[in-house]
Amino acid sequence: MHDHRPAPHTLSTRWLRGLAGLALCALLAACGFHLRGTSPLPFDTLYTNIAENSEFGARLRRAVMASSPHTRFVDSATDAEAKLIQLSNKQSLRELSINSSGQVDEYELNLDFSFQLTDAKGHLLLPPTTIHTSRDLPYDPTQIQAGAGEIGAQFQEMRKSLVDRIVRRLTSPEVTKAYQNAAALPVDENQTDTAPLQPGAGDDVPTPWTDSDAAQSGAF
Repeated sequence: MHDHRPAPHTLSTRWLRGLAGLALCALLAACGFHLRGTSPLPFDTLYTNIAENSEFGARLRRAVMASSPHTRFVDSATDAEAKLIQLSNKQSLRELSINSSGQVDEYELNLDFSFQLTDAKGHLLLPPTTIHTSRDLPYDPTQIQAGAGEIGAQFQEMRKSLVDRIVRRLTSPEVTKAYQNAAALPVDENQTDTAPLQPGAGDDVPTPWTDSDAAQSGAF
């Protein structure tokens, strides 16, 4: 008969590996490290004035619930433990470079999104905060229709990135700590309007031409 029991040195190696793994987990936990995945919010209900039936609003809701599965969005601000309020959403173009013919051949696309987060009593968990993002975009003035599509696509990608940054702010330890100590925080004295925004509010994509310019070019 053959003895299939692991050799003593094999058991010892496995035991040491297991011990090392436990020690590493303990060290990471002590350092505040969290594996990438869910980052639960400190509240269960959240209201936002960003329209649910807008692309941006739908994406934001999905991202929040993916990060914090126990959190659900409610339709009324009075039913929420926290309120995420869009204050402004501005998109703009800036000329970056001009070619030898005096025409712009590169634009800078800018997006500035401002918001705040309060608890049910109006304490500012996140005071008015603006997130800025920009991208450079080459532009061909002879291809107006293609240029319009590219500008719109770039702003869409910028809004996707914006959602990720908003969720990172909401799920940060700063917000959890603020919610736990909300009574010591200042209150939103401006009584910011929480009424739902219209779908696409603030999403108008700026273009470097007017409708009449496009019509004369035959692009549309």
